[in-house]
Amino acid sequence: ARIADGETVSPFDESFSAFVFKIQANMNKAHRDRVTFLRICSGKFTRDMEVYHVQGDKKMRLSQPQMMMAENREIIDEAFAGDIIGVFDPGLFAIGDTICAPNKKLRFEGIPTFAPEHFARIRHKDTMKRKQFVKGVMQIAQEGAIQIFHEPETGMEEVIVGVVGVLQFEVFEHRMRTEYNVEIIREPLSYQYIRWIGGIPTDKKPKLIISEDTKLVQDFRDQYLLLFTSEWNIRWALEKNEGLELRDFSKN
Repeated sequence: ARIADGETVSPFDESFSAFVFKIQANMNKAHRDRVTFLRICSGKFTRDMEVYHVQGDKKMRLSQPQMMMAENREIIDEAFAGDIIGVFDPGLFAIGDTICAPNKKLRFEGIPTFAPEHFARIRHKDTMKRKQFVKGVMQIAQEGAIQIFHEPETGMEEVIVGVVGVLQFEVFEHRMRTEYNVEIIREPLSYQYIRWIGGIPTDKKPKLIISEDTKLVQDFRDQYLLLFTSEWNIRWALEKNEGLELRDFSKN
């Protein structure tokens, strides 16, 4: 059972519901496909049924649901609570998203995530490969393997990547090179803490008093965050900006 809107959703509920718990790009190297894995929480799923994507606020049909065992894929016609199915995804879903029946809308609680503790500025060596660079960074980030940020009012020519462990940088570089044919340049940064911005308007770039070694960034959904080098800088930002709230980086 999972929690949605403060209530427990029973696997015996008849109404269909599921959540995105994994995304994997390039499962088939020949087709460069991206598969989203859904865990069904309640009800019955049938092939081509109409469902509602809560975060995208749209109805859709999942036409080629698959069960996957090792390298084998099998198109299925139905699945039930507890089953895991894979669906082809052109980039609509993110980890933690809710999929449900259109006539009974609900939103599951987000999946807890670990806050990144290591950061680096990443850019591509070959300017002719900007498109591949952006695609690779976005797809790997949407899998949840890394977190990506950019400075406000800048493009994607370079990004800030956050990871929990430094080994993830090496895995990221390897995947960019082997799956997207992009060589990257990595510049380590000294930030250690990340916080969501709250308590003040964030519909446009917030005007904040922050120290020189604190950085305002946005995630790939354009939400604003602050990167800090020390806990002292966190306290300083709170003291200097009336009404500012800094929230822990926890759930999708």
